Amino acid sequence: MKRRGPGAVRPLCGAALAAALLLPVAAPAAAGQASAVPAADGKRQELPPMPSALDPGAGECTAASREKAEKQDWSRQRLDLTQVHRHGTGAGTTVALVDTGVRADAAGLGGRVTARGAAGDDCVGHGTFLAGLIVGEGWGRTRLPGVAPGATLLALRGTDQNGSADAALVAQAVRDATAAGADVIVVGVALPKRDEELTSAVAEAVDAGAVVVAAATPDPPNAGSRGETPTRTYWPAGEPGVLSVADMLPTGARPDDALPTDGVDLVAPGAGVVSGGPRGDGHYLGAGASVAAAYTAGTAALVRAARPDDTPEEIVHRLTATAYPADIPQLDAYAALTTVLGDAPVRAQAAAGPVTVRDTASADRAANRAVVFVLLGTAGVLAVLWAVVAVPRARARGWRPADTGRD
Repeated sequence: MKRRGPGAVRPLCGAALAAALLLPVAAPAAAGQASAVPAADGKRQELPPMPSALDPGAGECTAASREKAEKQDWSRQRLDLTQVHRHGTGAGTTVALVDTGVRADAAGLGGRVTARGAAGDDCVGHGTFLAGLIVGEGWGRTRLPGVAPGATLLALRGTDQNGSADAALVAQAVRDATAAGADVIVVGVALPKRDEELTSAVAEAVDAGAVVVAAATPDPPNAGSRGETPTRTYWPAGEPGVLSVADMLPTGARPDDALPTDGVDLVAPGAGVVSGGPRGDGHYLGAGASVAAAYTAGTAALVRAARPDDTPEEIVHRLTATAYPADIPQLDAYAALTTVLGDAPVRAQAAAGPVTVRDTASADRAANRAVVFVLLGTAGVLAVLWAVVAVPRARARGWRPADTGRD
């Protein structure tokens, strides 16, 4: 395997880029409305959206989806999970997910989920959706695996039944995850105010050796126009030692309705992402920083399994140092798992100001065009060499063009 230095990454391949750019990602649909993704035959397919919270007055849980994705979504191709899983699946690690709960026997989770208390009842479905991105085994012809299908998942509730986040519940969930010896703790909710108990719980988790990952902002429909909302820090993403993750589109840019924030360490796929839910075996479409955090937590589990002696700080450094270079580094699961880093000091850097992410699509297309020009140039050089060397030698040996000597 070719060794790469810190920050050196495998560029997005042409096929994955093409798949990403072909996916139309619109603004998140309102609860109950379908969202469109392209099907294998090129037609648009409707999938219901997975909400992050329910209307308190709705009185009903998220309905089972009757639709199934007909192709793998762009996010898994962007993370190159087929190649990633040849090097590791996260076996032997435990990821604790703090969200709306997870239905342990949901389709595609392979029986690798344990739910504590109320977390076993996922009325919203959001936690089960995220669990599929982390430890999903992949099922059906579309094969929708999680990043770490060999890991186990501990589900903990950080919200009420309708998905409204509560600082006390999140703090207790983090403490429970620490007591259970979780290798990675991912918090899918983002709180607008810092809480003393949560700050203490996160510090204890990091001291105990857990990698703590958190959504940098709330998910839609709580997101709003970046031009109208002031930049602020959300919690526990803003706590020291926490890997703060925001969402990105296939182009690398953040969604237009994403909330502005600071201190983001990574961005990862967080729009037009497909996964399952707690009821039935249908699929949903999800979006938001929580989706990006789930993908990042799965990657952290892969690294933990491959490098069990690394500290949380070293794992965070690896995730950021091997990321695709941009204004905010873009998660590269393959590079995080396979890159050989040097002896550079371990200093995980976060963005100091409001988040903007470079659109890498044009750079990747330019790189592809450069390859074509190089190949054409090489062919031209070879043709000239053949004319200069081969033709005179052939004529000296009596070679004649096909029509020479004819009447």
